[in-house]
Amino acid sequence: MRRLPAALLALPLLLSACTQDAGADESGEAPTEDTTVQATPDNWLYQLSGYEDGTLDAVAAAPQPTAVVDLARDGGDDYWTAAEIDALHDAGKTVYAYFTMGSIETYRPEYDAVAASGAGLILNQWGDWPDEYFVKYWEQDWWDLVMEPRLDQAAAAGFDGVYLDVPNAYEEIDLDLVPGETRETLARKMADLVIAADEHAGDGLAILPQNSPELADQDGYLDAIDGIGIEELWFLNADTPCDEDWCAENLANTRAVHDAGKLVLAVDYAADPANKAAACAHYAEEGFAGAVAGVDLDTVYEPCQ
Repeated sequence: MRRLPAALLALPLLLSACTQDAGADESGEAPTEDTTVQATPDNWLYQLSGYEDGTLDAVAAAPQPTAVVDLARDGGDDYWTAAEIDALHDAGKTVYAYFTMGSIETYRPEYDAVAASGAGLILNQWGDWPDEYFVKYWEQDWWDLVMEPRLDQAAAAGFDGVYLDVPNAYEEIDLDLVPGETRETLARKMADLVIAADEHAGDGLAILPQNSPELADQDGYLDAIDGIGIEELWFLNADTPCDEDWCAENLANTRAVHDAGKLVLAVDYAADPANKAAACAHYAEEGFAGAVAGVDLDTVYEPCQ
């Protein structure tokens, strides 16, 4: 499937925050403890291609208050402008820029430079995605050629945050291509990349990795993220119930991230109305922002009711 230290009070991704009056003490002074209540959207929109007429007009008109869109309208270098993102804000939307942090697609404008890097960044091809390759995401060249420019582009366009896909690269990289590395060392290096993205973004961009909620066990990771995206908690592509062992593990780890006060944007892939309703009911029960979409993520779909 196409899969997306900040203080909690600084989460720029949240739609709203309200301060509850907890009363004053006998001196008449307000209490010093934090009384801020964070609001979580019920629905979100996930669209990575198929933008109508090459615009975000349909996204702006959609009822979902939060949207994840590609950093560029064409998946290449035709980046959304600040005026276009401002129009989404004017429509009441919080909007995040999608890009991958553990892989590179051959159609991305950075691909040739990444492939030519002396650091040997390109690793094994991702079997499910023939145009996509895992990379040595821990190398300085990856940061210089891809991560930093994309973070800066998202900030310049006025996105509220970035939705970082393929943190699961640490599980998928062919270890034969990276002698001396283990799944444990690669997990640590992925967490370090997310932490670096947070430090670079500062308060200007929220950081939302997609999937791999178990990375929350890595030191510093939870402090670096403002939320996560998570796919396929209840349904896989083609309405298949998610009943593998890893489905239960993902849900448990996602609950732990949510319990830590982070936003969860959950998406399942289903077309059957009963499955859609079931997924939406799960989101409401868990307190996750939810979306049920087609796996191609190429259109505006109906929100959970």
